[in-house]
Amino acid sequence: MKISTRGRYGIRLLIDLAEQTEASTTLSSIAARQKISVRYLEQVAIILRRSGFIHSIKGSKGGYKLARPPAEINIGAVLRALEGDMLIVDPPVLGVAEGPIQSCIRAVVFEPVNRRIAEIIDSITLESLLGASVSDDEAYMYFI
Repeated sequence: MKISTRGRYGIRLLIDLAEQTEASTTLSSIAARQKISVRYLEQVAIILRRSGFIHSIKGSKGGYKLARPPAEINIGAVLRALEGDMLIVDPPVLGVAEGPIQSCIRAVVFEPVNRRIAEIIDSITLESLLGASVSDDEAYMYFI
């Protein structure tokens, strides 16, 4: 499983919207701050709007804003809306029998990993990400 640019940019878009105190924010201003293509952000914004994470506001002072408070926006739900399921392997197909080794590997390896990934991403809210950025100095600090 790898989170695509759609998922990463979608989370960045939501964080940017949450940090703005204005009534609404244009995608072009978000794109400039985040150094992301406006056209790509438009595609991501459509998915986030249809999924109920953001609202669009029309008019001269239009733009986008969060549909809910940041504390109520779950990053796991955002990633599932943008990426689909977050499973490392597909679930077993109904009517197709798995061998004992396949069943064992699924039960012992894949299902616990899937559960843990879900626990982690579902425990993160948009609010918990606000102000949590790491500075360039902190990002590469090594202690020996």
